[in-house]
Amino acid sequence: MSGSVCEVANETREDRFREQVLSELEVLYRVARRLTRSTTEAEDLVQDALLRAYRGFDGFDGRYPRAWLLTILRNTHYNRLRKRRPDLLDDEVAQRLPDQGVDGRQDGTSERALHDQFDPLVRDAIAALSANHRAVVALVDLDGLSYQEAADLLEVPVGTVMSRLHRARRKVRAHLEQSGFMESDR
Repeated sequence: MSGSVCEVANETREDRFREQVLSELEVLYRVARRLTRSTTEAEDLVQDALLRAYRGFDGFDGRYPRAWLLTILRNTHYNRLRKRRPDLLDDEVAQRLPDQGVDGRQDGTSERALHDQFDPLVRDAIAALSANHRAVVALVDLDGLSYQEAADLLEVPVGTVMSRLHRARRKVRAHLEQSGFMESDR
């Protein structure tokens, strides 16, 4: 009898894990791709993070699975960096969400995020932003993270994310108005 009770408990745990964790795979992968700048590295990072999440799932209270998983993903990424290159851990957000694309060209973060989805003027407007502003635009506007999730990932207060996003959007709008892409509201 005790074997079947254990199996039922395991199935419930497995079901809860699938329900709460696996539904966030797409977001985890997008964020991992930004952190690693490599499809293969992102896949490995997500896999490592999911293994850690599975091991620690019994201690998870079930609230805010995305924030919990993003924290695990970030910490897993930092641990991997620490093993490879300890000097990178002290760099700012620009190092965590780099300005270079996989091929080494500048403005890689916005380039990867936007691909060919937007007009070149929109891409240029986002590329003209600072790394901190591009990071919040990418995480909130492109990846669909909440302010809190972006703040947790960037390790800044929510208010900082909100103000950076407000300034970034204002700068993009001004850039588009100056280029004649859109009319001014004034």
